[in-house]
Amino acid sequence: MASPLVAQQKVAYTLSFPNAVHHEAQVSVTFSGIATDTLKVQMSRSSPGRYALHEFAKNVYNVKAANSQGKALKVWKATPHQWNIVGHQGTATITYILFGDHADGTYAGIDETHAHLNMPATLMHAIGFEKAPAQVTFNTPQGSNWKVATQLKHEQGNTYSAPHFQYLMDSPTELSNFDLAEWAIRDKGKDKTIQVTLHHTGTKEQFNEYVQKTKQIVAEQRAVFGELPDFDFGRYTFIGCYMPHAIGDGMEHRNSTIVTSSQPLAKAMNGLLNTVSHEFFHAWNVERIRPKSLEPFNFQEANMSEALWLAEGFTSYYGDLIMPRSGAFNTKAYLDNLAADLNYVLLSPGRQYHSLVEMSQQAPFVDAARSVDPVNRHNTFISYYTYGSMLGLALDLTLRRDYNKTLDDYMKALWRKYGQPEKPYTLKDLQETLAEVSGDKAWAEKVFRDYVNGTELPDYEPLLAQAGLALRKAQPGVALLGLGGLEYTKNGVMLTSGTTVTSPAYKAGLNRTDIIQTLDGKKIRSEKDLDKVLANHKSGDTIPVTYISRGTTHNATITMAEVPTLEIALYENIGKALTPAMQQFRNSWIGPKAKE
Repeated sequence: MASPLVAQQKVAYTLSFPNAVHHEAQVSVTFSGIATDTLKVQMSRSSPGRYALHEFAKNVYNVKAANSQGKALKVWKATPHQWNIVGHQGTATITYILFGDHADGTYAGIDETHAHLNMPATLMHAIGFEKAPAQVTFNTPQGSNWKVATQLKHEQGNTYSAPHFQYLMDSPTELSNFDLAEWAIRDKGKDKTIQVTLHHTGTKEQFNEYVQKTKQIVAEQRAVFGELPDFDFGRYTFIGCYMPHAIGDGMEHRNSTIVTSSQPLAKAMNGLLNTVSHEFFHAWNVERIRPKSLEPFNFQEANMSEALWLAEGFTSYYGDLIMPRSGAFNTKAYLDNLAADLNYVLLSPGRQYHSLVEMSQQAPFVDAARSVDPVNRHNTFISYYTYGSMLGLALDLTLRRDYNKTLDDYMKALWRKYGQPEKPYTLKDLQETLAEVSGDKAWAEKVFRDYVNGTELPDYEPLLAQAGLALRKAQPGVALLGLGGLEYTKNGVMLTSGTTVTSPAYKAGLNRTDIIQTLDGKKIRSEKDLDKVLANHKSGDTIPVTYISRGTTHNATITMAEVPTLEIALYENIGKALTPAMQQFRNSWIGPKAKE
């Protein structure tokens, strides 16, 4: 039960958009029941689903305050993201202008077509009001036909509410003339509503196709866990913005997701749905099955977790796997994406520097974080999204082969133990649950010792062979220099990205901004020039290179290597026998599971 003090506290926001054409919103917030002499209001520095700092206060200006009689109050900046106010007599109204021109899952984007609002980037909050209920009223522009898409509880008209600060900050909102579709699912004796709202430039037919495929994705993900979560207020909302000025992104929230892209449905339907699949899986994994290290989420600091390889990585695995299960991808499209992920993990040198746990802990530096100085991350980092996804692949195929279980069984077990009722987990909990599902404590210990806390990788070739899939070199015998990004000029070819420690170029001393003038005695001024040199050599050949590095000319030799890229080939396409057992294994793995 709330204390009398908290029960008296209320927060009420009003948002208006008279200057939307110039990306501005006018925001007013009234705090009632202030119990301290000094009211301290802040803009967040981080956002749910993000782990880096973003300093949202930089887009706030013209901050003013008044008491309940409208008398102006003194406001002073205490920190870059905090304003202090005195003389309020228990109630204060703060007004400010918010600038937003970055419509994605983290920031705000405002123009004459919509207001796309991530709440930490939009709303000030007050210290001490974390448990107070909040009300938000959206004043939509006259004649705009804007509607409201949000996971906030609807009260009346364009007024919505949140039970407390954490829920408010977790509730992105799109105001626009969007398309809307919804359907009810009877689940555990309850009707649960799924909404799709889409601000886009496509046709009604394209929207209907998107909705139908989203329905199939929802059904297949429900089949993984055997049930939907109990959504607060009985509703889950997909909030999509596919407009030319949007930034590609997807961000999970407790009862909704924001998915954004500048690509239209006509051009990128399946890719956009792949993001939908990823984000909806988060409704279970990370929104309710949560690592203890992320509880409670701190809106004023970077948030670090050792378990993002599961929270994000396993979500990536299922986000992709659900695509063939739902029929959105055919087998080839799924396997091509899988091969790309395997290549990234198997061929990146990052494991020389960090374990999978340590990759997860790098999130505050990489998760939409921004820096101006060059970094060496192409050598030292492997995304915990992809790295964790490929561990999920290995565990799924191993559980199927050795224990007559699946990764679905593991996720269901985590859901039962830590998702309902919600109980944050530790790495020890994850290991113990894997031991329980497999019945093999020693194997679970090995997985966490060698693959999670260590830097070893499973052997994927025999695992994939069970499904009649050959993991093999894509370009055997083709020579490679490993130059990375290139820019051709009249003076030579400049390396626009750093070289990887495993590449011939790195071993020869070449690096970012170096300009190759000659290779094997030939001037290199175009891609055609480079291709001619490569065509005349094979892996193991040593050739001379002349290059300029920071104003100085160097001569070196470079030993060419074989292109290491791998592909996943279907046995039936390469003349190998696909047995009935292999076909059954493949169908069980990537085939549909939903009964409806």
